[in-house]
Amino acid sequence: MVEGGPGLSLQVSDAAPAVAHRQPVTAFIGRTLKGPLNRAVPIASFAEFQRIFGGLWQPSTLAYAIEQFFASGASRALVVRVANGARAPTLTLPAGAQPLRLAGLQPGSREYLRASVDYDGIADGEALFNLVVQRTRAAGSERVEDQEIFRRVSVESSAERCITGVLLHSQLVRVIPPLPAQRPERSAPGFGGIGIGYVGSNSDGDDGAPLTDYDLIGSAAERTGLFALSDEHFDFLCVPPLGREQDVGLGTLLVATRLCRERHALLIVDPPAAWDSPPTALEAMRNWPFRSDHAVMYYPRLRALDRLRGRVETFAGCGAAAGLLSRAEESGLAASAEEELVLRAGLQPALEISAAQRLRLALVGINTFAASRAGAAALSARTLAAAAGGSPDWSYLNARRLVLRIAASVERGTRWMLFEQNDPATWARGCSLVDAYLARLADEGAFAGDSRDERYFVLCDERINPAQSIAAGAVNLLFGIAARRPGEFDTWLVSHQQEASRTRPVSVNRLAMRPSGGSPAEFALRH
Repeated sequence: MVEGGPGLSLQVSDAAPAVAHRQPVTAFIGRTLKGPLNRAVPIASFAEFQRIFGGLWQPSTLAYAIEQFFASGASRALVVRVANGARAPTLTLPAGAQPLRLAGLQPGSREYLRASVDYDGIADGEALFNLVVQRTRAAGSERVEDQEIFRRVSVESSAERCITGVLLHSQLVRVIPPLPAQRPERSAPGFGGIGIGYVGSNSDGDDGAPLTDYDLIGSAAERTGLFALSDEHFDFLCVPPLGREQDVGLGTLLVATRLCRERHALLIVDPPAAWDSPPTALEAMRNWPFRSDHAVMYYPRLRALDRLRGRVETFAGCGAAAGLLSRAEESGLAASAEEELVLRAGLQPALEISAAQRLRLALVGINTFAASRAGAAALSARTLAAAAGGSPDWSYLNARRLVLRIAASVERGTRWMLFEQNDPATWARGCSLVDAYLARLADEGAFAGDSRDERYFVLCDERINPAQSIAAGAVNLLFGIAARRPGEFDTWLVSHQQEASRTRPVSVNRLAMRPSGGSPAEFALRH
């Protein structure tokens, strides 16, 4: 099986491809109490988030967004932790006049490490030692979360198993130079002289300063911040506010949207904190500089119990919105985006919004939460392309999600073509596979129209695989789907090369889709 895009898979076999529905993946980025930095970590529950990233923490808007995400019925997330000047704790192991010093890899004041040294199995005269490093749930706790054992290591820089090089494979610590002149001393026995004794980490771990937009954006070269998601598959992206009253900046939104465009995903944008009434939001939206068909906004902010403070507080709602959208897509290909999202118990809109205000907000691309099914309005959810003067089709969330999910699925499900002979036989097989896949979706009612010609088309022949493309090691496939109106296709060109796969929207001469007509030059990018 070649895995398809979100919620889908393609079977590469003689049989028709199977379509399997599964919950989409939402990526989150922000500040957490602990955990690995600048690495996308998959989690499947809030309990798993607590174990890896420390759970709820007042300075972390991300933690509350994750809590609301899982409470809203979702079950798949990627979390990227970023920090601003945070520092990991150190360990000091006695070794004569100069200790062996280790530094943790995960910063924060809640990173609890400990280490033990012994000489078990080491002959007299060998200047070697064994090192055990553990991460514990809390300071002084015997609940070990991670453990690494390094046997027969040395502090001599010329040794084959010098501790500096060996710990490059550790997920917990690194050596702080310089190395001591002698091996570290054997750790004292445990309490009462029984068991193994450990040296705990020093109290120099630091949580760092509040995040800035620079921390969220990160570096493309170093794969930090948002760029830690460059090679990940996700369907929604949440970037919670920098603080309870500090919004994410325009620069972060632009970079996040570009990433979503590359990954065929949608950014869920929280409304600015200053939009404290529907009239204010409507007025502010007129001059708000951010518009995108790869972004969606839900309004207003939400009221919920803050379990740390023990009182009801106001929160940004991107986590709840992502959870509800993910839950809706579990039942089929197209998201249930025709009505407002109905909040789960424990969450309430922070503002009352009249039916007339809901309609006016929707027309400018601001979707609204509903507290109950009875209060939900029959309004088609919009992207932030609404009222931007672009194609009206990109303004509707359900159509946009449908197209993006299929584009991601076809790209991922046809990568096998790159490893086959780039010839008509492979093209025909790829074309047949995608045709059967789209036919199955058409039977499920995914497309507009009554006949195949009105619903979709697939091309993979010499017109889009000319000699120069084959010489460059690329294989191309073209498909179009009628997401909203019969015969009006959203058309995508899938290009696979060794360096990367890419799927982009294109404009196609209708005559070029005929088996005997058209030339490669007629397939031009749509700007």
